[in-house]
Formats: sequence, C-alpha cells, structure tokens
Amino acid sequence: MTSTTLPGGTFTLAGGPTLTRMGYGAMQLAGPHVFGPPADRPGAVAVLRTVADLGINHIDTSDFYGPFVTNEIIREALHPYPDDLHLVTKVGSLRDAEGNWPPARSRDQLRQAVHDNLSRLGLDALEVVNLRVGAVDGPSAGSIAEPFTTLAELQQEGLIRHLGVSTVSAEQVAEAQSIAPIVTVQNMYNIAHRQDGALIDSLADQGIAYVPYFPLGGFTPLQSEVLSAVAQRLESSPMGVALAWLLQRSPNILLIPGTSSLAHLHDNVAGAALELPADAIEQLDSIGE
Repeated sequence: MTSTTLPGGTFTLAGGPTLTRMGYGAMQLAGPHVFGPPADRPGAVAVLRTVADLGINHIDTSDFYGPFVTNEIIREALHPYPDDLHLVTKVGSLRDAEGNWPPARSRDQLRQAVHDNLSRLGLDALEVVNLRVGAVDGPSAGSIAEPFTTLAELQQEGLIRHLGVSTVSAEQVAEAQSIAPIVTVQNMYNIAHRQDGALIDSLADQGIAYVPYFPLGGFTPLQSEVLSAVAQRLESSPMGVALAWLLQRSPNILLIPGTSSLAHLHDNVAGAALELPADAIEQLDSIGE
C-alpha cells in the first residue's frame, strides 16, 4: 500500500511537509500505562516498520513516552529515516518515578527536552514540536507565552522546523500565533468529546492541522450504543467508524491512532477508509450532543 491509497489522502502543513492524514501514534509502544519497556520489543519494531511499509509518513511520539523508550524503538526500527517520513514530537511534560506526568515547561527543561528528542531519535532537527500545556483531559488556563517563546528561539536556532501546541484553548492558540506561526494543534477530540468544533473550523480556514489525540477514546475505549449500531449496519467495527467519522469531519483533521498490534494497525487503516453515508453521520453526530 502506498500513501496515495491511505484513507483521507494527505494534508500539507503550512510552509511544511505533506503528511498522510492517516498517521500513527507511537505512545502505546512503551510498556503498560506508557511506562517502562514493552513486553515485546521486536513486535513494536515490526509495527513501526509496517507503518512505514503501508505508506504512513506521519508518526507522533515524545521522549516522555516510556520515558525515552518509544523514541529509542523508533530509531531502532526506522533509522536512517526515509526522506518522506516525518516525526512529530511534543515537549512540556516529564515522567516521574511513579509514572506521573508532571509539567516541565521552564526554559531549561524545554531546551533539554528538545535536545533529548534529537539525541534519541538520531536527528539534527525536529520536524514539528508541539508544546504540551494542559492536562491529558483538556486545557489549563493561563499564558503560554514564556514556554512557547523558548520553542520559537529553538526554531530560530535551527533545531525545530515547525511549531505546534497541544491541550490548549482557542485563546492560547491565538497567543502562540502572536509569537510564531504554528502548523498543528493537538487536543483531545473524538466522536464523543467534541468541544473543539469551532476551533477545528477556524484552523481549517487558516490551513492549520488539527490532530486529535485519543481518537478512539483513550485509555477507556469509546462506548456507545449508537456507534455500535452504525458499525453493525455498515459491517465495520465501532473503532473503524469512529476514525472514518473524524476524517470526514474536516479536511484538516489528521489521525494518530496508536496500537502495539499489527492486526489492530491494519484494522485501523481499513476502518478509516469507510465512507460514511449522510444518515450515519447524522446518527453519529448525536453522540456528542
């Protein structure tokens, strides 16, 4: 399979590379709860190599997955990277010994995080770096000017090509844009959690990608009688329908479903290719109301 046959086609970042809208989130390649090594490291390597073989050229990662583990596996599996493979990472958090996710947005912490991502991925410059701001379940209020300015400085130094933000409000997006251009916004969004509808439409008008994390519900999979009924009628899986709904929601939405299973990887790609009829979309839209 090549990228031209992947669901949703491609999206070109503003002033940047062209990404397959069907991407891959590498978070689940680490151990349980995204902490420690995986039980099957060769299997994780095989998943990544299959991602590339399928033509997916957009892999989302972070050095705090594991921590360190996911980036090390990506390097083992795919380095030296093909010219058209694009790694998107994020900074702004750490993992402590208990597996918590404390914020890490001081100037020194962000600079160290960028250098750590470069080192473990084996890169001279990071394609896209998202500044993670809020908690995993949504944005936190407050200015992001200081940490985002630090990333803008690293961009000027040539260590980052493009900038993005994650777990942010519309106001924080605008604040970031007043400092430097952004090419991506990565927030939680799926068929049951649709609070960012207006933001998605605004970003689409600006040619900025919106990358929903937890497209399938996150650590607790989506549960919906409506979703299950639509999937049964269309002879698909609920997760496939949920991915297809996202791709059809807006052309600037890029998917990064994660899995450590080759079977689930193929299921995700096949499911996202489903063309939802109008009556199914109308039913599915009612889930988040």
